[in-house]
Amino acid sequence: MSTQNLTLVQAVRDGMKTEMERDDDVVVLGEDVGKNGGVFRATEGLYEEFGEDRVIDTPLAEAGIVGTAIGMAAYGMKPVPEIQFSGFMYPAFDQIVSHAARLRTRSRGRFTVPMTLRAPYGGGIRAPEHHSESKEAFYTHEAGLQVVVPSTPHDAKGLLSASIRDPDPVVFLEPKLIYRAFREEVPDDDYTVELGEAAVRRDGTDVSVFTWGAMTRPTLEAAENLEGEIDVEVVDLRTLSPMDWDSIVESFKKTGRAAVVHEAPKTGGLGAEIAATIQEEALLYQEAPVKRITGFDTPFPLYALEDYYMPEAHRIEDGIREAVEF
Repeated sequence: MSTQNLTLVQAVRDGMKTEMERDDDVVVLGEDVGKNGGVFRATEGLYEEFGEDRVIDTPLAEAGIVGTAIGMAAYGMKPVPEIQFSGFMYPAFDQIVSHAARLRTRSRGRFTVPMTLRAPYGGGIRAPEHHSESKEAFYTHEAGLQVVVPSTPHDAKGLLSASIRDPDPVVFLEPKLIYRAFREEVPDDDYTVELGEAAVRRDGTDVSVFTWGAMTRPTLEAAENLEGEIDVEVVDLRTLSPMDWDSIVESFKKTGRAAVVHEAPKTGGLGAEIAATIQEEALLYQEAPVKRITGFDTPFPLYALEDYYMPEAHRIEDGIREAVEF
């Protein structure tokens, strides 16, 4: 099988291209996704290849973009709308949770919404306000939505293809901090990475660390730095809804200790849900409280202060030590 050495954003583009070649019902729409190729160039070249009927430049109107995509999906198309930054999704929130998430239930299965809503998300690129939020927990709370966050180019393409082929709506959050941070061999052929399956990125016996998206790399760096002191297992969840609870519980039963790393605020974050489920499913294996290593309960800060807000390897190391030394 031939491969290409791609960045994550190139893998996203390749995933869209592959699915558009496979299925004429797949269309891309959003602000500047056509001739301009998108704010991060994730759709670069698609307009020239597939034309204006399948790569559609829209007005700056998030509710209109998502509402139009829902209508397309309900009547048989497979739209892939892009919101330029996840912090701009709020004007479309009603469309996402009141219509996309509920249409299958409200219509008793008559309609489904095979829509994949893409958005760059997370911090670390020194963007202005409303550009760096990590609000994935909003969407996991809504039954009927699937929430996907890739951490590698290979997974980005495979998860995006799986999302586009899925009959139900997916919120596909792309960690822009690692859009061009590294490259990986990605197959040219079409393939999928199954939704709802976590990946063990590093085996370990002393503590399980659960993370996703851009936080996977500093978590792995912290685990490597602790080698010889603490044997860290790193589990990349990849899909936040549905969550791979079996893998979480299985890993925790092996180690008896856990930490969760995410850049979203601590209060109401998914770290709390993971900790609660561990309590419910594996309490008798627990040797220490579950440590949450997260962003802070503040608005996302501007510019250099991002370095203090986002978990980085040294802060993750300290959190892992706390979980193990309790």
